[in-house]
Amino acid sequence: MADDIVKQARNAGADAADALVYESISLAASYRLGKLEDVERSESRDLGIRVFVGKKQASISSNDFKKETLAPLVDRVISMAKAAPEDPYAGLADKNLLATEQMDLDLLDSSTPPTSEQLSQKAAAVEEAALGVEGVTNSEGASASWGSATFALATSEGFCKGYTTSRHGMGCAVIAGSGTGMERDYEFTSARHADDLKSPESVGRTAGERTVKRLNPKKAESQSVPVVYDPRISRGLIGHLAGAINGRSIARGVSFLKEKLEKQVFKSSVNVIDEPHRVRGLGSMPFDGEGVKTDKLSLVKDGVLTTWLLDTASAKQLNLKTNGRAARGTGGPPSPSTSNLYMTPGELSPADLIKDIKQGFYVTELIGMGVNGVTGDYSRGASGYWIEDGEITYPVNEVTVAGNLVDMFLELTPADDLVFEYGSNAPTIRIDGMTIAGT
Repeated sequence: MADDIVKQARNAGADAADALVYESISLAASYRLGKLEDVERSESRDLGIRVFVGKKQASISSNDFKKETLAPLVDRVISMAKAAPEDPYAGLADKNLLATEQMDLDLLDSSTPPTSEQLSQKAAAVEEAALGVEGVTNSEGASASWGSATFALATSEGFCKGYTTSRHGMGCAVIAGSGTGMERDYEFTSARHADDLKSPESVGRTAGERTVKRLNPKKAESQSVPVVYDPRISRGLIGHLAGAINGRSIARGVSFLKEKLEKQVFKSSVNVIDEPHRVRGLGSMPFDGEGVKTDKLSLVKDGVLTTWLLDTASAKQLNLKTNGRAARGTGGPPSPSTSNLYMTPGELSPADLIKDIKQGFYVTELIGMGVNGVTGDYSRGASGYWIEDGEITYPVNEVTVAGNLVDMFLELTPADDLVFEYGSNAPTIRIDGMTIAGT
């Protein structure tokens, strides 16, 4: 279908074109307090067309795949392109950069998809395990899900490929305590294949234990101390890095790292990698959103920033070549993004990482979006546990952690506990000299 649409666009007068088709199916069930709460199923499909007339481009999308709908859609998007302003950086990816090999990354679970009854049973087992933890008093619910998605891309440069992925998941959030002393926490697991998931009992028990551990929190005084990020949230720090080295931001000069290419931005022990070909990876892809071949990319090597995240347009603006990091939806042009982004593990265990901290803060949850990508200023609401004499002690909430990402990156030390659980992953991370705003 994508290939046919591209041919139609070329025949109708487009100088170049690409089209993508996205189809998905999802099924989910949720339980709350021992009762089935929801069963949801959705199926969607969408088609996106992008055409070029000279240096002008336009995009259009539709979820109606009838031939009588698609034909006028092509004419409409070509008319839109003719009326658009010229963009000197518009264009398809260089033909020599396109993926030619069909790569099997084992992204599709070939086993029989779960039924709604099976997902309901999993959700029930997750919540039962959570409610079974002493001290848990209520539940926000547990869920289990499955989904499958197919992505197909065709371009007038001759590229025409697609791939299908699956995703399984389970999660739970529960409450401990009562009245104004209630606390909440959660756990979830997600994987391409069902056999890579944690067990329902493990997910529920972890959610319950984390929640009970947060009871009776104390306040923290405002001070400057080392801050340690739990792996559940440390991945957000490399997410800020990815945003700061996005080619679009660099081309526009709106990043706090715009002058840092080939310069030291982390300690020499820190490495950050984007790996699109990770087998069964949640962010894996055999080619990017422009059909460009992908490969492992070292973003930070021995603490030095080595590259930007680039698609074709941002690479042209910077007089560079795309490194296969284009991502896109059906409604517009591509933009740079990551696949399986991770920070390599350090040499110290989490215990050794904190053993010399006299007073510090171990963060398990962040609140708010107080990060300025232009200046690097960082301020987030947080909760977690206080560190005293190298040990994690009592729970702490209602504090703010603040700093500047330029300084934070230079002070960052990773532990050795990297686990690939999400699309972006990082080990436990320690950052010295951050400001805690509390009582």
